[in-house]
This record gives sequence, structure tokens and C-alpha cells, in this order.
Amino acid sequence: MLDDYFRQYGLIAIFTAVAIGVPISMLMMSSMAGRIGLRPNNPTEIKSDTYECGVEPIGGRWELFNFRYYMFAILFVIFDVEVVFLYPWAAKFQQLELFALIEMAVFVG
Repeated sequence: MLDDYFRQYGLIAIFTAVAIGVPISMLMMSSMAGRIGLRPNNPTEIKSDTYECGVEPIGGRWELFNFRYYMFAILFVIFDVEVVFLYPWAAKFQQLELFALIEMAVFVG
């Protein structure tokens, strides 16, 4: 049983090593390609300009958004997390007791 336990952690370690190793190797290859001349690097003012789907940009690069949009985003995140906790509770609602109903009412309320 202990051997199977460590084998499962071995798979997690291999997955983690690949998940970290692949992006790092891609960044290193891209950096080396730029140093030896395989990747072109000729920055110009036109390339660093703001691009708006072929239309001439209007205004500066940084424009402030209305705060209401941030409030909508925060409310979405709050209710999204709440729904993540509600789904498992709803799936086992028939088997749960009154305490679980009260607990979820306190959580939602």
C-alpha cells in the first residue's frame, strides 16, 4: 500500500516537473534564438504604437475605465465562488440534515 501511495506522488512530481520545464525551456529557446539571430529584432516607432484594428488610435494609451465595471467584475467573482460551493451541496441535498441547510443559509445570506 505504501508503494502505491508513493507511486501516486511520483506521477504528481513528474507532471509538475513537465508543467514547469516546458514553459522554461520555451522561454530559453526563444531567448537563445534572439541572441544568435534566428528571431528578427528591429523595433520601430510604428511597431510600438497602439493598434486598434486598423483604425487610427484615438486618445492616449492609458485611459481610465469607469469604476462601475470593476464592481461588476468583483460581484461576478463573489457569486462565481459562491456557486462553486453550492453545487456539491445541492447534489447531496437529499442526504444532508437540517444543520447543512442552516449552514448553507448562513453562507448565502
